[in-house]
Amino acid sequence: MEGKEEDVRLGANRYSERQPIGTAAQGGGDDKDYKEPPPAPLFEPGELKSWSFYRAGIAEFIATFLFLYVTVLTVMGVSKSPSKCATVGIQGIAWSFGGMIFALVYCTAGISGGHINPAVTFGLFLARKLSLTRAIFYIIMQCLGAICGAGVVKGFQQGLYMGNGGGANVVASGYTKGDGLGAEIIGTFVLVYTVFSATDAKRNARDSHVPILAPLPIGFAVFLVHLATIPITGTGINPARSLGAAIIYNRDHAWNDHWIFWVGPFVGAALAAVYHQVIIRAIPFNKSRS
Repeated sequence: MEGKEEDVRLGANRYSERQPIGTAAQGGGDDKDYKEPPPAPLFEPGELKSWSFYRAGIAEFIATFLFLYVTVLTVMGVSKSPSKCATVGIQGIAWSFGGMIFALVYCTAGISGGHINPAVTFGLFLARKLSLTRAIFYIIMQCLGAICGAGVVKGFQQGLYMGNGGGANVVASGYTKGDGLGAEIIGTFVLVYTVFSATDAKRNARDSHVPILAPLPIGFAVFLVHLATIPITGTGINPARSLGAAIIYNRDHAWNDHWIFWVGPFVGAALAAVYHQVIIRAIPFNKSRS
């Protein structure tokens, strides 16, 4: 390394990016014009008196309602067809989930952050991107929206809905509960890691196109995870989505595996938060050296 000695301090990185990509290549470096945003307080009493707080919760409710309505209705359309070739099939279901997340994140990002998923909210809370008050409120509104969305689908045609699983997440035959749990953990890790990367404030400061494009990789991540795990669990990676379908469908076998669709996403979200904050961004180490 031409005379440079290796710095063995934990978390240290003395060597800058060799070939920066995008507008980051125009100069500057890590300290160009960027400051790490302060962590959100654990509890912010003032939020409860702010209309923007409740407006954000309503946005999460409506977004999750629309998400369940379109996606579960798509699942029902595929399930009722005698021939999978006559429907959009598994690929179409995956596109439905990914496409709705893309559209809804785009619509609500400026209001609530566009979480539409308790696992995403939990991961961002662990990273101190939002307060505990807001995280709990978001999760409640997301679950209520999901229940209403699945309920409207059932209201259209109850026989079709109840006869075709109601879009509820269960571990498919041939797979163990451990398989289902693993699929949910890894699938949610992919999603939440993508959320962190797409909304990274440091990247936003360097590359102006990043916040504009953020909904696209998030939606695409949802699409890809669905392609991989629909045959295993029907793909949860969103506890509100799983809860809404399970409550409206309300059959025993939908509840037998339901814990997987809370534990798996929350573990996956926590791992993604730790990986991005500690390994990728090394934020605790940066703070200790400043």
